[in-house]
Amino acid sequence: MARKSPTPNALKAPVASPRTVSYLRVSTADQNTEKFQADVLKFANERNFGQVVFTEEKVSGKKGWKERKLGPLVDSLQAGDRLIVPELTRLGRSTIEVLDILAVTKAKGVAVYSVKEGLELNGDSMQSKVMSTMLALFAELERDFISMRTTEALKARKAAGVKLGRKPGPGKSKLDPHREDIIEDMRRGVPKTRIAQRYGATEATLHNWLKKNDIKVEVSQ
Repeated sequence: MARKSPTPNALKAPVASPRTVSYLRVSTADQNTEKFQADVLKFANERNFGQVVFTEEKVSGKKGWKERKLGPLVDSLQAGDRLIVPELTRLGRSTIEVLDILAVTKAKGVAVYSVKEGLELNGDSMQSKVMSTMLALFAELERDFISMRTTEALKARKAAGVKLGRKPGPGKSKLDPHREDIIEDMRRGVPKTRIAQRYGATEATLHNWLKKNDIKVEVSQ
């Protein structure tokens, strides 16, 4: 008797269970994540989310979210996964940044939960749609306020007689911190090619830097 070919269903790989992760961030070494962790576990248990895997770090919110542990964490999430935070302010330093993160998670099909606000942002619920609309509005207002403050500050500085624009003189260079060492090398007669290589620059860059900074050194006898 001929063996039957496996049915299409039998060839399908098992579907991975949704993951539940939590991101906990504090901004100073004096703060700890213990209370946040307890709140998240209580929140997850009440909803039968199962095991929660925590990602914790102590870092200022001024650091961009993709440069924090949050970046790789969001990258690893897949459709159906859950991300729980103690509060939305733990995600980003501004409404604009929080909205950016939520846009990424929504596109990936990841549900975001905020314990403090009691929010469920999964892209489908009415609450999620309303919250996304409000955040977008606040982000637009925030951009307008930043632009307005910048304009007002520039006008105030101009009225006070402050010259705007780039200051005259040479700009910053990676050779600046090595100024004294470069001058000493030149005094000892070290070839400029070797000096440039030592400080990760080309000979042309070194030549231009010396010219801009009006550095002329006589070789020691």
